[in-house]
Amino acid sequence: MIEDAENSSASGISVAVGTGTVLTLHYTVRDDASGEALETSAGREPLTILYGQHGMLASVQEALAGKSTGDEVTVTVPPERAFGLRREDAVRRVSKKYFPNPRQLRPGLRTALRTESGSQPVTVVKVGGKVVDVDTNHPYAGLTLTFVVEVLDVRSASAEEIDHGHVHGAGGHAH
Repeated sequence: MIEDAENSSASGISVAVGTGTVLTLHYTVRDDASGEALETSAGREPLTILYGQHGMLASVQEALAGKSTGDEVTVTVPPERAFGLRREDAVRRVSKKYFPNPRQLRPGLRTALRTESGSQPVTVVKVGGKVVDVDTNHPYAGLTLTFVVEVLDVRSASAEEIDHGHVHGAGGHAH
């Protein structure tokens, strides 16, 4: 039975993470080699996702299966199961005309490159007079990542959320 989308702690029902659940969580992603925090939700709104959808890496979702509100999970993910190995052939030279704000380009900047198939995120490597060298690898490609995830809440997803494939309401998508 799919319940209304209510907070599990408010209803007193303990729900375990699995198919048909919505998770609210805080997370930190670290470079396993250096220990450097690459990304965190600390100090911001927590992340709310529909379990089993594309809201997080499959490796992390697998580690969360069966967990409940209040649990913390630490999982280390190799590049092959995260954002892939770094590809040296992913650095390309393109014309500045494919960037929305070419005057603002500088090495290290994450920006979008306009392509025939839509926008592609890239990292600027070098800026020339008319061309830009960009890296199309994901910024975390080649890194072994450690995720620390604190489960703040788990609730049953509504039928509409399951049908739409994403969370509705607080922390999710509003139509």
